[in-house]
Amino acid sequence: MITHIQGKLTEKNPTDVVIDCNGVGYLLNISMHTYSQIPDTENLRLYTHLQVKEDSHTLFGFSSLAEREIFRLLISVSGIGASTARIMLSSLTPKQVREGIASENVTLIQSVKGIGLKTAQRVIIELKDKVLKVYDIDDAAYIASNTNKDEALSALEVLGFAKKPAEKVIDKIINTQPEATVETLIKEALKNL
Repeated sequence: MITHIQGKLTEKNPTDVVIDCNGVGYLLNISMHTYSQIPDTENLRLYTHLQVKEDSHTLFGFSSLAEREIFRLLISVSGIGASTARIMLSSLTPKQVREGIASENVTLIQSVKGIGLKTAQRVIIELKDKVLKVYDIDDAAYIASNTNKDEALSALEVLGFAKKPAEKVIDKIINTQPEATVETLIKEALKNL
C-alpha cells in the first residue's frame, strides 16, 4: 500500500527513523544495514513495507529495493516474523542473505540470533528456488565455490585448525573474492588464523 516515504529526516536511531512528510512524522523500523546506508542529509527516501496486524500497523523502511525484496521473501517463510527478518538483515547484508540461501549455507543463516537449525533449513528449502530465479544466480557457481570452501576447510582441519574459526575466515575471504581457488583460500586463511 505504501511503497516509499520521502521527506525530512527528523530522528535517526539504529532501530528506527522518523521521516517528516508535510507535517506528518512516520516512524519506520529499520535494520542496521539500512541505518548504515542512511546519509545524514535532511531529505531522505526509504522504500517501505507496511505490516498490518489486528492490533497494529507497522512500517518497515529499507535503503534499497533489494533489501525490501529479501525482507518480503524472509517473512513469507513459516516461523520467520518481521522482527526476525529485521534481525537477519541487521546481522547480514542483503547480499550475504541472498548468497547464503543460494549456496545452502545453513551455518551462515543459523548464525543469526533467534534462528535455529530447523528454521535455517526451512529458509533455505523454501527460498532457494525463488532467490535463484529472482536474482538470476547460477546454481553451478555456488556448487563450485562451495566445493572450494569444503576442500580448503578440510585442509585447514588437517593442519590442526579448529573448524568454526577457520570457516568464519574462509567465509570472509569468499565474500571478498568469490572466484578464489582452493589454494588462494588456504593461503589467505593461514594469514588470518
